[in-house]
Amino acid sequence: MEWIVSLLSTLGIFAAALLILVFFHELGHFLAAKLFGMRVERFSLGFPPRIWGFQKGETDYCIGATPLGGYVKISGMIDESMDDDYLDEEPKPWEYRSKPVWQRIIVITAGVIFNMILAVAIYAGLAFSNGETKVKLDSVDSIYVAENSLAAQMGFQSGDKLVGVNGEEVPYFQDLFSPNKMMASSLSYTVMRNGEQVTIPVADSLLDDIGQQGLITLNNAMPSVPITQVQSGEPADRAGIQQGDLITAINGEKVGYLQELISRITSSSDSITVTVNRDGVSHNYKLMPNENNKLGIGFNPNPEEYFVVERFKYGLFESMNLGIKRTNQTVSGIIGGFSKMFAGDISVRDNLGGPVAIANVTKQATDAGGFVGFWNITAFLSVTLAIMNILPIPVLDGGHLMFLIYEGITRREPSPKVRMALQQIGFLLIIALFIFVTFNDILRQFG
Repeated sequence: MEWIVSLLSTLGIFAAALLILVFFHELGHFLAAKLFGMRVERFSLGFPPRIWGFQKGETDYCIGATPLGGYVKISGMIDESMDDDYLDEEPKPWEYRSKPVWQRIIVITAGVIFNMILAVAIYAGLAFSNGETKVKLDSVDSIYVAENSLAAQMGFQSGDKLVGVNGEEVPYFQDLFSPNKMMASSLSYTVMRNGEQVTIPVADSLLDDIGQQGLITLNNAMPSVPITQVQSGEPADRAGIQQGDLITAINGEKVGYLQELISRITSSSDSITVTVNRDGVSHNYKLMPNENNKLGIGFNPNPEEYFVVERFKYGLFESMNLGIKRTNQTVSGIIGGFSKMFAGDISVRDNLGGPVAIANVTKQATDAGGFVGFWNITAFLSVTLAIMNILPIPVLDGGHLMFLIYEGITRREPSPKVRMALQQIGFLLIIALFIFVTFNDILRQFG
């Protein structure tokens, strides 16, 4: 029963995000077409068959049964419907084909533009309503790197102090892992180690693993903290460990980081000796972890107690500037990721996601960040949708734009037969890609 609830929750959150993205994309086409006096026959969320709608004026506003997109049908335009009945007639003043090339270019690109505007608006709205919380990088003294972890494979060591990324020093911890930094042509980190500056290059072959596992979080830098919870009847409770105790050593070896402490406990299947500091006095306890390699203790560390945390509040214009900046960073990060996939530097199979992967990521972002998480991933997906749509593939906006650019340069419109044929090829390519990414999602999830 629980998995059904989880599935329905995932589908509901994904559907909400998709509905927002498709609505704004098609709204861009719709408003631009209306602006230039074109007749819009249908505004559809979802693809046919039509399951509900209403007619207002010349336009049928409806919802389709296939909820993986949407479309605006403009009179006199060869689109996804492949409708060419009108070609035998003279162009009408309200038809797409009768308008100047520059107007048609605006109509075609309006969906992409509206997706970008939506991303800017979401990022700006979040900045305006919630501000920003950042951790000063110079307050993060050092990091813990577990043996055989991804960070260890890359060359990081416990005790390293992070100072920069890609040869540039950055002021905040979050700046180290922004999308545009991670997807730069080459990725490297700078650390201070034993008083010397060391550069750690990251091989492109490891970027797949970073995307799946993550690299370094604030948890890696969190020092050992007092115990905030001791579960009744568990090993720690039976041994006499108390809430507020600070664990200072495991089996006589000092522990300085929370992640180090957790790693040592969970990796031990034998009895362990835990040293705690209680009111300045050390106490040793011998415990046997339970079947899950746990002691029955919990921690609730507050980063503000250990790092310098800065909060920023933004006015309207500052929020807009920040929205534009974040959108630009997202664009450069996504384009950088696509470039690395096409160059073979990172795996297409591991990085190209379909509807299943997108639904899961949307659900995870919402679970982790609530309202803010949902809108952040929606903004990211809006930029992704814009970039995908502007690709020069017939049937996508970029394909229509390609025809219009050709017409503008040659002063000659491509023949309807050529456009129809290319549209059909483009449609088959999109279907093939959809099938590939969907099966890829399933294989990654269950394989």
